Amino acid sequence: MPPARGDREARREDVSQAVWHVLADKGFGGLTLRAVAAAMGVSTGMVMHYFPTKRALVTHALDLLEKHTAERPRRERPTEGLATVRVMLLDILPLTADDTARNRIWVSSWDLALADDGLGAEQADRYTRLRSAIRPHLESARRLGELPATADPEQLAATAVAFTHGLVVQALFDPGRFPEDVQTAMLDGFLSSIALTVPDAGVAKPVPGK
Repeated sequence: MPPARGDREARREDVSQAVWHVLADKGFGGLTLRAVAAAMGVSTGMVMHYFPTKRALVTHALDLLEKHTAERPRRERPTEGLATVRVMLLDILPLTADDTARNRIWVSSWDLALADDGLGAEQADRYTRLRSAIRPHLESARRLGELPATADPEQLAATAVAFTHGLVVQALFDPGRFPEDVQTAMLDGFLSSIALTVPDAGVAKPVPGK
């Protein structure tokens, strides 16, 4: 007799938790059917019932990662303008232990995405969505006079994402050089560099000497 729907859903949730445990411990490089089975204390065959291929497992892991990212606690956002952009970018940076762990998993997934056209296209779509989420607030900043009238919100959104993810990578590899206060000061310095006037933009000045 096949398991009841509730039992199947509960088991799938157990598998998802095991996948997340392996990701947090070993990253995508260590994500295998055998590792997930070991985390659950079951046979590899049982895991293959849910994920018949490694790619199916990776796809599920990326879905989980995106879900965890979307559901993470976030800072309260101001109404509009550069202050909102600042908060959105702060939410990306590895400023806490949880944010650092999540960013390590994301970065570990890039190798897989570069080697798989489908996964690569999905990652490109994620970046597109991120830029699209930031762009309206840059448009508001321009309307409010926080950015020059000639500023291109679409290009600035791409630049902001590139700067922020570049800082993420540096902070992951050299956390001693890039602690929380340094990351925050560097972000504020970046936003100040694109702002028309710092006081009007509502962006804190970089910490001197950082």
